[in-house]
Amino acid sequence: MKNLGRIILGVLFLAAIVSFMVTYRVEFYERGVLTTFGRASEDGKAQGPGLHVKWPYPFQSVTKYDTRIQFVETRAETQQTADNKQIIVEAFCLWRVNDPLAFFRRFSNAGDRAEEHFREAETILRDTLRSALSATGRYTLDDLYPAGGGVSKLPELEGSVLAAMTQGEAADGGATPEGVGVGLRAYGIEVVHAGISRVLLPQETSKAVIERMRENRNRLVAEIESAGEAEAQAIKTKAENQAKTIRSFAQRRAREIEALGDIEAAPYIASMSSNPSFAVFLKNLEMLSQILPAKATLVVESRFPGLEMLDPASMSDLEDGELPIDATVDALAGEVAQKDGEAGAEVSDGR
Repeated sequence: MKNLGRIILGVLFLAAIVSFMVTYRVEFYERGVLTTFGRASEDGKAQGPGLHVKWPYPFQSVTKYDTRIQFVETRAETQQTADNKQIIVEAFCLWRVNDPLAFFRRFSNAGDRAEEHFREAETILRDTLRSALSATGRYTLDDLYPAGGGVSKLPELEGSVLAAMTQGEAADGGATPEGVGVGLRAYGIEVVHAGISRVLLPQETSKAVIERMRENRNRLVAEIESAGEAEAQAIKTKAENQAKTIRSFAQRRAREIEALGDIEAAPYIASMSSNPSFAVFLKNLEMLSQILPAKATLVVESRFPGLEMLDPASMSDLEDGELPIDATVDALAGEVAQKDGEAGAEVSDGR
């Protein structure tokens, strides 16, 4: 009974060893390449996910490749822009194995393990990416980093790099290194994306960029000042025009009011001209009513303008129909004539 148990265990162990030698498992993210004596058949195909059977080593072996996205990055490379500026560019690309059989045929000479195949493929991809970065020469520094918040052409540069890697033509129209474009596809490599991870400026270029920024700011200041002066001049001109319009309107309106006043005053002037003495009398009364309050004591000469009628002598020797003001006016006229005569005599004596 004890020997039977040992035999069963031995059989199971042997079956496990044989099973390990003649079967292999491929994960869902992998593809397996089955080779016979180290060579893949011309009409063969990659094995998909699942459990598969093979002849034991060294008759057959399997190489499994990860078909997920891989990442490759270049070191800093100095590139020259279209305006002769030097910039330092670091780029990357995303790739994957899309044809395991072609990938195996191209990179199997790098070693027996898949890791060695991937390492060789990454070396070619770095060289390819470095060559494709010559597309930087199509763009100026202003295109990549525009002043004033414009749209950068950096995504366009990344598209040019990707096109150079996938179409087998360098940015300058020349041939690219081995493995580029059509060659990469022939080797079972698919480049999914290419991008610029970092752009650095050498010291000389940094000074040029700072100087350009200073010039742009000065130009912006000059434009703003010019716009402000133009707007101020426009406001000043508008205000002067409005002032002239208002002044012209006011003068025209004043003349209209003055003319209207002359027209309305004409009948009164004509009426007062018919009897000047009576008009002066009425004006004297109006003046008294305006300057004297209800109760007031005023001591003045009776000859004061407007008070002639208060002089008792003004009422004597009046003829019928004659007003006191007439006598006063006649008296004043006599005094004026007498003074004019005296002044004329003085002038004659002086001569």
